[in-house]
Amino acid sequence: MSQNPLNLAVRFLLEIAALVAIGYWGWTWGQGALRYGLAIGGPLLAAVMWGVFAVPGDRSRSGSAPVPVPGWVRLLLELALFAFAVWALYDTGATTAAGILGAIVLVHYGSSYDRVLWLLKQ
Repeated sequence: MSQNPLNLAVRFLLEIAALVAIGYWGWTWGQGALRYGLAIGGPLLAAVMWGVFAVPGDRSRSGSAPVPVPGWVRLLLELALFAFAVWALYDTGATTAAGILGAIVLVHYGSSYDRVLWLLKQ
């Protein structure tokens, strides 16, 4: 599995964009104390899930796996978090941003086919 630095940078920016989208959704959806809980707790939960559940030996993640999971589980987690971020933007009315984020995610995973195949074999 090759590690193209540009692809890794895009993936990092997608992760940040997803966290921002989830936080924005929480801020616009919630009211009162719930607004703060969703705006902070949503991205925090997503970041913890992203960082904790990993495939041992995944070089795109430094190879460490605090909670080891099979590759298909990791891939499903990644796709679910990105899908939620796209939906969250769409739900807030930021449809153009949702479309752009979704398109970039698809292009990223298409250009990372070697990693996707590696994950599916783990």
